[in-house]
Amino acid sequence: MGVAGLVTRRDWAARTTSFVGGLALSGLLGRSAGADPPPAPYRGPHHPARARRVIFLFQSGGPSHMDLFDPKPKLREMHGKEIPPSVRMGQITTAMTRDQASFPLVGSPYTFCPAGRAGMEFCEHLPRTAAVADDITLVRSMVTEPINHDPAALFWLTGAQRSGRPTVGAWLSYGLGSANRNLPEYVVMLSQHGLGGQPLQATYWGNGFLPGRHQGTQFRSGGDPVLYLSDPPGIDRESRRRAVDAIGELNRAHQEDVGDPEIATRTHAYEQAFRLQTSVPELTNLAAEPREVLDLYGVEPGRPSYAANCLMARRLVERGVRFVQLCHRDWDHHGGLRSNLAQQCEVTDRASAALVTDLKRRGLLDDTVVIWGGEFGRTAFSQGPPEADAFGRDHHPRCFSIWVAGGGFRRGFAYGRTDDFGYNIAENPVHVNDLHATLLHLLGIDHTRLTFRHQGREFRLTDVAGRVVTDLIG
Repeated sequence: MGVAGLVTRRDWAARTTSFVGGLALSGLLGRSAGADPPPAPYRGPHHPARARRVIFLFQSGGPSHMDLFDPKPKLREMHGKEIPPSVRMGQITTAMTRDQASFPLVGSPYTFCPAGRAGMEFCEHLPRTAAVADDITLVRSMVTEPINHDPAALFWLTGAQRSGRPTVGAWLSYGLGSANRNLPEYVVMLSQHGLGGQPLQATYWGNGFLPGRHQGTQFRSGGDPVLYLSDPPGIDRESRRRAVDAIGELNRAHQEDVGDPEIATRTHAYEQAFRLQTSVPELTNLAAEPREVLDLYGVEPGRPSYAANCLMARRLVERGVRFVQLCHRDWDHHGGLRSNLAQQCEVTDRASAALVTDLKRRGLLDDTVVIWGGEFGRTAFSQGPPEADAFGRDHHPRCFSIWVAGGGFRRGFAYGRTDDFGYNIAENPVHVNDLHATLLHLLGIDHTRLTFRHQGREFRLTDVAGRVVTDLIG
């Protein structure tokens, strides 16, 4: 009896879907879109775009704004004194500081230097970022809602505090589509300094309820950049191609029978994985870069680092990747801030600035947005005793600083203002939803119209909020 007499076409397709599975399942497959019928394809953009792609340098842990970008002489004047009730206004703190007997203010241990035509002030440990001051917009009045890391990171990356929503990169993959069929629309890379820091979870680059093809694809720093990229022994390119074609045929037949959108996601993943085997080895060969470029970023070929990821981000966007997300850990300084923050600046300052410089001289900065920032800021008061070498700062969602460059954002410009203590917004608040709306606007998308129907309602990145901050647009 032949195969057809033993199993139905549907059974055969279901059993063979996982064949050649390692490569296709290495981060190219997300969760299915759920029970709702698939919506009509998104048709964008809504207006002429200033930007075509985004690089997000996510600094996980919450960099201290008043120690990096927002100097506060008042904190030095009142060092060791209790934070005034009129400033704190009963705002909640985390469990790590709520039981402190006092909340002493602590001034920054660093000096600040003016930079650029506008004289924006930067911490002494950010000399290279200061050198590109005329190419960036410094936003000192960011505000978010959650006070703890995971919900704050989710809010910053998805517009919601709970997991299950698509990330910014997934929305852009869905809304803008691919500019290079040989590479994913959305790529993620991770790095850290030391062994600490908050965990980085796959939900930070997940597709949520969008079709699984829009999930971020993680590039690793060691071994195969994408898991299972190399063919196993005995498998050559021709046999791999035949296997992918056969599985695609079976999957298409199975999808005709059951209409499950997950099958289309898997079919796309197999095809994408096959193409990655050709495109990724050339892409990830940083040794092919001129020595001058490697020195600009501070890259040592073969050694994983934040700098190597920044250079890889430039190589990805110049090849058409829509959204590159770098997640760098270890900014959560509840103690020993003076030395720990300086070390993080040493790790990240050079490469972050080099990315802006490199994109600009290659003519890519005009239509590439670079965002540098963490999920929230830090408190003006000390966590623990305010001694210079031991003090730390707790989480603070009420205000924090980020910088953005390129893609239509104004350059050489500081926006927003916090109070004398860096504790509350004094002028021009920019909510996370507002930044998302502004980013989408520069990409040619009306944030109220980029929607996806799920569980009976239309969802969007900015949910029911968000406004385009036109003052940030050049």
